[in-house]
Amino acid sequence: MLTNGGGSVAVGAAALGAAEAVAALGGVSLVDAVARLMADTAPIPVVEATVALTGRHEKRVSRFTAGAGVVALAAAAVAAPSRLRDPAVVVLGVAGAALASRPAYRSGWAAAGAVAAAGVLAAGSRLCPTRGLGMATWASAGLGLLVAARSARRDHERRYEETIRRVGPVGALGLAPEDGFEGEPGLSPLVTAGHRFYVADVNPRPPRVDPDRWRLSITGMVAHPLRLTLTELIVDAVEFDAVMVCVHNRAGQRRVGNARWTGVPLADLLRHAMPESGATRLVTRAVDGYTISLPVPPLRSGELEGYLVVGMNGRPLDPAHGFPARVFVPGLYGQYTGVKWLSELQLTDDSHTDYWWRRGWTPEPIRVQPHARIDAAVAGQAGTVVTGVAWAPPEGVAAVEVSVGQGEWRPTELAAELAPTAWRRWRTTLDLPPGKHTVRARAVANSGRVQSGDRKPPYPSGPSGFHAVTVSV
Repeated sequence: MLTNGGGSVAVGAAALGAAEAVAALGGVSLVDAVARLMADTAPIPVVEATVALTGRHEKRVSRFTAGAGVVALAAAAVAAPSRLRDPAVVVLGVAGAALASRPAYRSGWAAAGAVAAAGVLAAGSRLCPTRGLGMATWASAGLGLLVAARSARRDHERRYEETIRRVGPVGALGLAPEDGFEGEPGLSPLVTAGHRFYVADVNPRPPRVDPDRWRLSITGMVAHPLRLTLTELIVDAVEFDAVMVCVHNRAGQRRVGNARWTGVPLADLLRHAMPESGATRLVTRAVDGYTISLPVPPLRSGELEGYLVVGMNGRPLDPAHGFPARVFVPGLYGQYTGVKWLSELQLTDDSHTDYWWRRGWTPEPIRVQPHARIDAAVAGQAGTVVTGVAWAPPEGVAAVEVSVGQGEWRPTELAAELAPTAWRRWRTTLDLPPGKHTVRARAVANSGRVQSGDRKPPYPSGPSGFHAVTVSV
């Protein structure tokens, strides 16, 4: 008889496996929906702490936590007294289906998975106490279903990637750009590969979008609404080099990447659509309804040079980076630069409210601050070679300086500039005596902006502070 907690957990795991196996065919699962609900409702201090602690593993941790929560609730329903067991299972099934039907993450497959999980719970709540099914049987069933779900998901992701590759090259696939600092040990590449580029968004997994059926709609307060295919956008696209920075990128961290992008200038699209005089906000809307809005006047004047991006490093965007299209404004932090998985550009007035505004972040776009990062410090007979990257988009990096201890700031050698909006690599050789030394770096923009040394957290207006490393000689 399995009336103990272990048996309930095993049944809960089997229910989770059933939900994942059914939903694997559709790309969105019950676990994804729960993880997204957690992201949407968690207090900002919890969100900030999670981002700081988990780093690049944020999404894995989110899905694991959501899965553990689903198993715990399912186990609690199975372990409930007999008079409450059936109502608890029904409530969980209905709640799961309702959650999977939320506008932000609507998925019939996830809802079907929730129903399947409820069915497994209903069977488990009866068979566990009365027929003596072993805990190992239920646990094995759950593990088998999870493995099958993972395999099915990988197959579908592989086919989806093949569909994306058929879109073909997006931009020039020539030789990698060079800046004269090639071969420096530990120095970041001039262009960040797509699989190494940071990923930050509220979705546990990227949505799957059919490129043949996808259309970009330009709607709202415009004289000429537009509806464009991906092919039409690629034809009119241009290439540009730019660094993208996450608003959670604290001093020295790697939530930042530099790429050669392919996109259509937003100013061109706005010129074709002809916004009405009262249109003050450009709402960028993703396929799941998530929005980030931008002020229209600086986009039209060129003060903010934004793009509707369709390619990265000569190829279509990866699913994680927003395929088939995203909006990017170099010089704004990623949270403010525009959505991934774009479906609509809507011209509206100031009555619109964005996702993050409701969470307490400032409504005005936050501009990227000048920043220098130290990548490596290699001690040798000729001295200690310190290298790194710096950025100050859109105006560009004029200088990078380093300081040893609390000493004076010293100039460094800058590599050739790829573009003012891109990051710039730097190096210097320090003659340091034996012992441990603290080396700091700061960037100076062409506009005269100097990186601030005041250490400030990301929330609510962006981080600041110098990157410092300890060098042993």
